[in-house]
Amino acid sequence: MKINKVFCSMIAMLIVFSLVLTACGTAAPNGPDTTAPDVVDETTEETVGDPSSTPITLTMWYHGAGNEVERNILLGIINDYNSSQDKYVVVVQDFPQISYNESVVAAALAGNLPDIIDVDGPVMPNWAWAGYLSPLQLSDGALDDFLPTTIGMWGGEVYSVGLWEAACALYARKSVLDAYGIRIPTLEQPWDLEEFDAALETLTASGEFDYALDLGMAWTGEWYPYGFSPFLQSFGGDIIDRSTFTTAEGVLNGPEAIAFGEWWQSLFVRGLAPGTTQDPADRDTGFIEGRYALMWNGNWAGASALEPFGDDLLILPAPDFGNGSRIGAGSWQFGISAASQHKEGATEFIEFMMQDQYLVAFSDGINNIPSTLTAAATSKNFSSGAPFEIFFDYSAAQATLRPPTPAYLTAALIFEKALADIANGADVVNTLDNATDDINADIAANGGYGFDGSVVGPSITEDAIATGR
Repeated sequence: MKINKVFCSMIAMLIVFSLVLTACGTAAPNGPDTTAPDVVDETTEETVGDPSSTPITLTMWYHGAGNEVERNILLGIINDYNSSQDKYVVVVQDFPQISYNESVVAAALAGNLPDIIDVDGPVMPNWAWAGYLSPLQLSDGALDDFLPTTIGMWGGEVYSVGLWEAACALYARKSVLDAYGIRIPTLEQPWDLEEFDAALETLTASGEFDYALDLGMAWTGEWYPYGFSPFLQSFGGDIIDRSTFTTAEGVLNGPEAIAFGEWWQSLFVRGLAPGTTQDPADRDTGFIEGRYALMWNGNWAGASALEPFGDDLLILPAPDFGNGSRIGAGSWQFGISAASQHKEGATEFIEFMMQDQYLVAFSDGINNIPSTLTAAATSKNFSSGAPFEIFFDYSAAQATLRPPTPAYLTAALIFEKALADIANGADVVNTLDNATDDINADIAANGGYGFDGSVVGPSITEDAIATGR
């Protein structure tokens, strides 16, 4: 069984490289690390600081080779840590994002993992289940102020912590909504399905725009579950039933999911949004050039939209389709490998990184959301009155993690294909039934991925967003 578990985990991880997360990282963004860095061909290794003659070396792997701004911030933190004490010295090796996960899986199978690794939020449960990661033993209170979605949990224990978050929103122009008598929604009163649909129909009928809504269909991979599964969850469906994490039955092919699928398909049938043949260049410039009235995108797109529109730019909350207004969550995080012989030092370094000054440095440098309210309060873009302050509020109120289960890696690919097929005209019910069967087959083949069918938490219709708790 152990051999099968590791083998299946490896296969699932190799599959995930077709996910190109840019947020949170991808061909789209995601959370999560939501802007794809330039790719370089080789890894690099660098020691920073002035270590003493007998330090213990802490090895660290990082996914952002080619992302110079983010990398330089990380190297600065390492330098500060190495200079602050003489017991440990951190040595970092960075990889191109496109090959990072594959490198970690190969190293895990060979027994060559470093002490510290960064891990994409939705990937973490798979790596914890497969035995690649060790639970973090952080100081009491270390995570008290962190956004819940920046804390990587598996089996009731903390395995990783993120120094930033990402969030999606609807970009619009006040002048456009005012011109067509469309109410400006708020976090407290978002558009519901009827009002959102009416706004899209009104904007389309105006003849002023090529499309009323840009969903980003030119992007593929992780953008689909990160960007679009919150719509499904707002309808009351889900990718996997979170109450047990052992099935997709009823949540991906039930009445709520079918209602979502029919609405999703109608967006393209009615010509409200460009479909899967969208040109990537149009995704980049369509809203800014006024060819799209609304744009569904992440905080990473804010600066390019603010520049031409200034005070006319609106950053609006996700619609509420009946089960709460929701956005995706969970970006890159840092953890400790199970193979580390220096977990105490690795933990000390991760806690050092968690200081607000470094959360602010990442936020100011790469325009992602700080993980704590206190860091946000002193950041350039997310402090009170700053242009993107609202994104922190959206993360705090609307963020919904992609299903935190090892099964997610395979389920995400199945979900992506199903949504693309439905957008291209496939039968909604049959497509969702087939996707449900495929996800259930993968879960069964992997022995439930550590779950036995017992209730372990609320379903998507019972969580805090759905119930208002």
